[in-house]
Amino acid sequence: MFTPGHLHRDNNDRPEHMRLLPPFSVDFYYEVRKDPQQGPMLHMRLVGEVDGRHFEEEFELHRDVAFNFASVATRVAARHGLPPNASPVMRGHDEYDKVFADIRTKLNAQPGEPVNLDHVL
Repeated sequence: MFTPGHLHRDNNDRPEHMRLLPPFSVDFYYEVRKDPQQGPMLHMRLVGEVDGRHFEEEFELHRDVAFNFASVATRVAARHGLPPNASPVMRGHDEYDKVFADIRTKLNAQPGEPVNLDHVL
């Protein structure tokens, strides 16, 4: 479920194709913060449970690589037991399109802007 600044994903209803996955419930919160030296940064917090184990992690991405958030969130969730091929990003991509649009608006980002390769994780 998407609301600006927040995306919730879970497999509580666990349809047939997800029954082999561990149960999970993950909340992804994000906001733009102004760093005096780095400029606008996308601050993210991933909090939830995978197979009954709670986790919480925060991370930031520079404005020019903020749209790589899904890859970073997938790696974080994988560290906590969610198989990468079962990432919440891979299911319900329509909600992630809304997250991308919201981040683009919050960062006032335009297609074709250059990326500083030193910022790529």
